[in-house]
Amino acid sequence: CQTMFRQQRWFLAWLVSGLILSRLCGDELAARVVILANASDAGSIRIARHYAEVRGIPAENLIALAMPVEETISWSDFVTTIWNPLMKEVTRQAWIDAVPMTLIDEAGRMKYFVSGHRISYLVVCRGVPLRIRHAPALYATLRPLTDNSIFRTNEGAVDGELALLAQPNHPINAYVANPLWNNEKPTQAERARVVKVSRLDGPSIGDALRLPDLAIAAERDGLRGQAFVDLGGNHPDGNRWLETVARIATELGFQPEVDRSDTTFGVDVPFDAPVLYFGWYAATVNGPFTRAGFSFPVGAIAFHIHSFSAATLRQSASGWCGPFLARGVTATVGNVAEPYLQLTHRPDLLLRALALGQNFGDAVAYAQPALSWQTVAIGDPLYRPFPLSLAAHPPADSTPTADHQRRPRAKKEAGQFVLPQK
Repeated sequence: CQTMFRQQRWFLAWLVSGLILSRLCGDELAARVVILANASDAGSIRIARHYAEVRGIPAENLIALAMPVEETISWSDFVTTIWNPLMKEVTRQAWIDAVPMTLIDEAGRMKYFVSGHRISYLVVCRGVPLRIRHAPALYATLRPLTDNSIFRTNEGAVDGELALLAQPNHPINAYVANPLWNNEKPTQAERARVVKVSRLDGPSIGDALRLPDLAIAAERDGLRGQAFVDLGGNHPDGNRWLETVARIATELGFQPEVDRSDTTFGVDVPFDAPVLYFGWYAATVNGPFTRAGFSFPVGAIAFHIHSFSAATLRQSASGWCGPFLARGVTATVGNVAEPYLQLTHRPDLLLRALALGQNFGDAVAYAQPALSWQTVAIGDPLYRPFPLSLAAHPPADSTPTADHQRRPRAKKEAGQFVLPQK
């Protein structure tokens, strides 16, 4: 009994110290969060103000620009209503240390000489467009990347472009390698080249409004639920990453249910409180997520690898990210268009970074190989689900469960997802 009491007392002290540290770090980071809203969308402004209020972000950190309300826009609209006015504003407010030039590039972007930035995270609110259409007139060869036909495009995620505000003269075709990807100790110069971007979005305004509330509640009360990992996809890389996810979940003290079949979790699978869900590969939400009344527990992190999982965030039954958000997930990531497997978020790196005590914004940057590309992260970047590093967590007493072979199931798709050779 005395031993048990000492363990409980130690765990409580560990948890409290972690929460205090998290709060101190969060306050400092919150002061440097910049919030971007669409001045043409009242809901966007509402979300931005709510986020600033609940996270203690100074009201003057909110930037509202008049922009289109559609999810998908042209390069011309992006440059004239988002990129150029945002660069002007963050430079004026000294968020980015930059000197404007008198030149513009082929896309119409004003050129700047940039020496750094002080933005902890750029939070993009629902109402800010999600995707940029390919503009054939702006296509230009970018060797060696465009030697491969799949990179002969300038289509991409708005957020992926905004991540490069601190290197504003980047090419818009193909992608830009993320210097923070899988980088344990980035240099100051590497950190200065990337603005970490996350989005508060979802099928409804309410879905976006509750994201920071869910994050704060989970930080206060801890994650309560189970872990589920659904591998068995069509490429060994993805399966290997998800096997690592299962190991990390075990080290965190969960007993992950692991499905290694070539089908996704069936609708009849017991799926109680999935606070961690990682899987692939189906075109749209299926299985237990479609059951009437299904909802995620507070703090849930969900990630389904699919080429077009975030092609829209306005649908509650199409794709994966929108349905996750409508069902109460706290944080998720996805793709607005085909990223190819090696250039999507790495699930193992994402969970590893979170398990080591990083917040969602940093974990996303660590797990994201490419910028000016197709990926998007949805959730409060300040969300820190595990307040201390994995090394400080109490040891787990469980191992992944056996494979699950329940029926009925949806067959995992093949899909054009693996990065082809030249």
